[in-house]
Amino acid sequence: MKIESLRKNDLVNYCHVLGIETYQKTIPDLREAIYLYRKDEINRAKRDGTDRFLLKQKIRELADEYAFNLKNKIKNRREEMKLDNNSHYLIYQVLGISFEEGKLIDEYQNTGRFLYKYAGSFLEEASSLCLFFANNYGGKSFIKNSIGKRPKEFEIDFLNRKDAIELKWRDATTDGDHITKEHTRVQVIKSHGFKPIRVMFYYPQREQAIKIQETLKTLYHGIGGEYYAGDEAWNYLYKITNYDLLSILKEIAKERI
Repeated sequence: MKIESLRKNDLVNYCHVLGIETYQKTIPDLREAIYLYRKDEINRAKRDGTDRFLLKQKIRELADEYAFNLKNKIKNRREEMKLDNNSHYLIYQVLGISFEEGKLIDEYQNTGRFLYKYAGSFLEEASSLCLFFANNYGGKSFIKNSIGKRPKEFEIDFLNRKDAIELKWRDATTDGDHITKEHTRVQVIKSHGFKPIRVMFYYPQREQAIKIQETLKTLYHGIGGEYYAGDEAWNYLYKITNYDLLSILKEIAKERI
């Protein structure tokens, strides 16, 4: 659960579930209390050798949360689409797409966006959990833009000591501006004394998107950073955390088939 996005009432309720005292605590106090609880829980598990079991349990709970929200999103969107104006299907039919086929395409296009978004957020959060279990002094961080005015700051998915790790489930962008933005980002990260590291678990399959990633790889290496994609990304995460996320995900997936 991403506590950064929770409102105070939600934070208070979550603290009550964990058995954390909330009286007269501000939002930052509540967040800090939750972080301390999580750190203590992880440290206890490490001492008795049950940390992998705990990590898998946390990832399974995270998957349950994302699956529940995803199903609701898809269900609600399908209900909304029943009221859609389908007059544009005329153009589909002119192009040889039947009414029913056009309806299915629209439905999958709408719901597919939710699936990609939730799949990406889940994997990025699960990998952050692995990093947090390995180093619970690290975490999400923000740094000021030392080069330009926009944006005012850049987000680091996980600051692991001096390593500024960016986590991507996959990046299929074909936008050339993406390179310019990323170039600024890694320069800012380096100016703050950190090493930019990009970890992308699934490589794009389209030619233009692949070219973008090849350029980004050169960019990262050229500035003294690191770039991992595909199998290298999974191996990198395993190497620095000693937790095999890919294996854990396969186990959970097998339980659900």
